[in-house]
Amino acid sequence: MSEIEELINRIEELRLKMTKVKEGRTYTDPEVVATSQELDDVLDKYQEMLMKKAEKD
Repeated sequence: MSEIEELINRIEELRLKMTKVKEGRTYTDPEVVATSQELDDVLDKYQEMLMKKAEKD
């Protein structure tokens, strides 16, 4: 499995986690914020990889 595929899988896992964590909580709840930040980090890595790939092509 490529690194990009691994990131896509991780993004999907974190999206599901975010949905579950958010249930019954506000967006400012510390656990919601932490999960959101984790997802943001992975999305940033994914975006960087796509940009680097586009530069090579």
